[in-house]
Amino acid sequence: MKRPIPARAVLGAFILLLAAAPFVLPSFYMTLLNNIGLASLVVLGLVLLSGVAGLTSFGQAAFVGLGAYISAALSANVVPLPQALDWLHSPWAALFVALALTALLALAVGAITLKLSGHYLPLGTIAWGISLYFIFGTLESMGGQTGMSGIPPITLLGASLSSDRAIYGLIWLAVILGVAALNNLLDSREGRAIRALKGGMVMAEAMGINTARSRTVIFVIAAVLAALSGWLYVHMQRFVNPSPFGLGFGIDYLFMAVLGGASYVWGAVLGSTVIVVLKEWLQGVLPALLGRSGNFETIVFGLLIVVLLQRSRDGIWPYLARLVPVRARRIELDLQAEPLPRRPMPNPNEVVLDVRDVTRRFGGLVANNNMNLKVVAGEVLALIGPNGAGKSTLFNQVSGVDTPTSGSVQFRGHEVTGRGSRHIAGLGMSRSFQHVRLMPRMTVLENVAIGAYLRGKRGVLAAMLRLDRREEARLLAEAARQIERVGLKEQMFEQAGALSLGQQRILEIARALAADPCLLLLDEPAAGLRLGEKQALGDLLRKLRAEGMAILLVEHDMDFVMELVDRIVVMDFGQKIAEGLPEEIQNNRAVLEAYLGVADEEEGGAGAGAQSAPPQAAIAGAQHGQ
Repeated sequence: MKRPIPARAVLGAFILLLAAAPFVLPSFYMTLLNNIGLASLVVLGLVLLSGVAGLTSFGQAAFVGLGAYISAALSANVVPLPQALDWLHSPWAALFVALALTALLALAVGAITLKLSGHYLPLGTIAWGISLYFIFGTLESMGGQTGMSGIPPITLLGASLSSDRAIYGLIWLAVILGVAALNNLLDSREGRAIRALKGGMVMAEAMGINTARSRTVIFVIAAVLAALSGWLYVHMQRFVNPSPFGLGFGIDYLFMAVLGGASYVWGAVLGSTVIVVLKEWLQGVLPALLGRSGNFETIVFGLLIVVLLQRSRDGIWPYLARLVPVRARRIELDLQAEPLPRRPMPNPNEVVLDVRDVTRRFGGLVANNNMNLKVVAGEVLALIGPNGAGKSTLFNQVSGVDTPTSGSVQFRGHEVTGRGSRHIAGLGMSRSFQHVRLMPRMTVLENVAIGAYLRGKRGVLAAMLRLDRREEARLLAEAARQIERVGLKEQMFEQAGALSLGQQRILEIARALAADPCLLLLDEPAAGLRLGEKQALGDLLRKLRAEGMAILLVEHDMDFVMELVDRIVVMDFGQKIAEGLPEEIQNNRAVLEAYLGVADEEEGGAGAGAQSAPPQAAIAGAQHGQ
């Protein structure tokens, strides 16, 4: 196996090759490198949108056009301005105006488009992409479909960047800075929130992440990167017309992201390189082979993408990474970092959660019917019942994932009915899920750090400029402490997807604890755990109870429940049928009837035989048999 090369050495070699290119390559290849750099800026935004956050956009070429047209209109004096604003005719001033206006338009478009989901989202991006393209063609002042020339070159330190060789350095400086900024962002609190979008909105919102804001932020970042590419393009070409900003180019950019590896930042540069070079080559070879001209390279690209999606959905970057193995940067933990502030625990016997007459109807189905329960500080309350009894539905009403049809949910004296899980998480409620919801490609440490999202404040810009390192060290140290607390220290730097199901459930608890909750909702935490892991989990929950934390859990393992909890609430057909101490529930006739179908003592046959079994064993056996 090849010895991994330090990442800095590879980056240094890449930059040296870029620096040497203008001195050794002919003009044709300089033009090709410039086109690769311009495409890479656009595709970097698509990596963030599609590969990292799971949002598909076909309209990025329109944002390229927006940056190009705004800058061209200002720098070529198409837009008349008062003499006092004559400085705006500089290409550099036009850059800031173009980026600002593009960001504002992206905010407006994103406010509408990002509310769509599934296949409607890419269809929405196609719609506004086509709309902007046709708007560019109707600008008679800028030549309409014919286009406009006379756009001035960029001037830097008194030198005119009027040739491909002259502007090359500026283009690739923008690419390197863009790669560095996105890597910094993804390696931060805000970056983990963005990556969590791909794991589902329910999980992200339950961790306190404003998913609508995160989606909008990355949409704007992608649009600004595309506009930057458009600014560089128009001052390199010194000519603008609508043709490079149509839907076909938007599809090409998406091809580049998928081919290079949509989940990898450097995959944007790799995919852009392959497509730009391949397109140039095919445009020369295919007409000679077929005897006629046309956009035949698009057919080849389509076939290439189909094969790639079948063989390697992660693109070609992983293959290159195996060919030239680069030593992954290991997160450096500062366990001596200043601890994050803790939330005050509730007073002893304070009612932390009060569920009053909660009913949830789905059409004619009543999933919860006038449910009532209370959880007090320093108590472990179990919610049990046969499969389909409505336990998980009640969990969703309590945690804000769903809204009750009627009734009230109060958390620490706050009315939280219908307030949303993000709001409730901010008050100190955290949860795990019946079906594990983790980011499998993120490390255990990074997954747990998602839970601490609300305990940090630094934003996107601070992350991109690496001004958040002190806070980041504190968040990661807190995540590491929770990982050690639940017994996963040895797996801290492993990918979460490599853990067993039982370990993943423990990881979810660590993530919930990183939020510093005063109420912990656990949905089947012992499922998939071995005996030793169950005992360790029980010890942890007892320790949390002793610290004053309230715990509400749904669990099917009755041995685990009976040995741990203080009280039990039993549900059947959406309503509460019993509540009491564990020993009372074990002998409760309504509970036995719910689990075993025992109607009365006069029943004979199988019912009588089942009734003769110890109550705890009977309930446990019925649970496992469901």
